Amino acid sequence: MNPFGKWLNESRVDVKDNLLQIPAPGKTDYFINPENGDVKNNAPFLYADVQGDFILRAKVRHDFLSKYDGAALFIMDSDQRWAKLCYEYTDFNTYAVVSVVTDGVSDDANGPNLTDKSVWLQIGRKDNAFSMHYSTDGTEYRMVRVFNLNVPETLKVGIVSQSPTGEGLVSDFSEIQLEKVTMKQIRAGK
Repeated sequence: MNPFGKWLNESRVDVKDNLLQIPAPGKTDYFINPENGDVKNNAPFLYADVQGDFILRAKVRHDFLSKYDGAALFIMDSDQRWAKLCYEYTDFNTYAVVSVVTDGVSDDANGPNLTDKSVWLQIGRKDNAFSMHYSTDGTEYRMVRVFNLNVPETLKVGIVSQSPTGEGLVSDFSEIQLEKVTMKQIRAGK
């Protein structure tokens, strides 16, 4: 299922059964470097405009070719205010769940290291509070972070494929669910 229909930095979507594949060109990312303010906002972002509370889930996979290659769930208000939850090839040579929250400048937080090339990711909104979770089995989700971001009622919500230092990659997204629900337990992601 593909609930998205709009692009920033348009790529293409290859659909195979319930699998969406999005190629990312080389040197593409979303990041505002906290050290020097350098801005990258050129990764392919496939999204829908979503009003109010929601939960977005997807199983993501890629081949971890170059540092910071990643498949991500992404929410955006503007080029200066957004957040992403990635499954990324880190600069420590690990596969990690990585979260980035940007409000004028990006933070960057490596979460758990995993061994499989796929993982389920989830982002949820409750008013201006957001939660990020991951799962190794698609059933039990673990919290990565909870944060507040002062954003309007309607956000761009979707998926990103990125290859910041490499020559490109293809990110796989499957089991995509975008639900208009309000979480009762934000730390549990439910």
